[in-house]
Amino acid sequence: MAREPNILLTGTPGVGKTTLGKELAGRTGLTYINVGELAKEGNLYEGYDEEYSCPILDEDRVVDELEDKMSEGGIIVDYHGCDFFPERWFHIVFVLRTDNSILYDRLENRSYSGKKLEDNIQCEIFQTIYEEAMESYREEIVHQLPSNTPEDLERNLDQIIQWIEQWMKDNN
Repeated sequence: MAREPNILLTGTPGVGKTTLGKELAGRTGLTYINVGELAKEGNLYEGYDEEYSCPILDEDRVVDELEDKMSEGGIIVDYHGCDFFPERWFHIVFVLRTDNSILYDRLENRSYSGKKLEDNIQCEIFQTIYEEAMESYREEIVHQLPSNTPEDLERNLDQIIQWIEQWMKDNN
């Protein structure tokens, strides 16, 4: 049994998963893992997507890479997809949501353009990641968090830290 909870932070690129995840790890002592960085370091790819100009994640290898760490507990996972992680890994799932106009600016600042930019905005409009999370995990562990402003970030941190403290009391 994990002594500390595993948390998934997911959502469309640009919603603030990495900012929240790093800050949360800093404040709680949990281990932060950015799946995009992990894939880059371990070359966990199975090809290249010409249309989006990005490598294609080898999901099976990512799961294999993370399995031991996840079973120990105390991990914050950050990724914009969530349907390939084993359901048993996570005690709670947070889907970050950002207003389209704010998200548009954030993605433009990352040099997203054309189809890649439009598709990510559409993804947010249609709640694609939230629906993916609801289909992949028990409904009661999936929560949406607004992620537009620094105040949202602070509120989200407070809320998640409270949840972690309660989980620790209930499970240790």
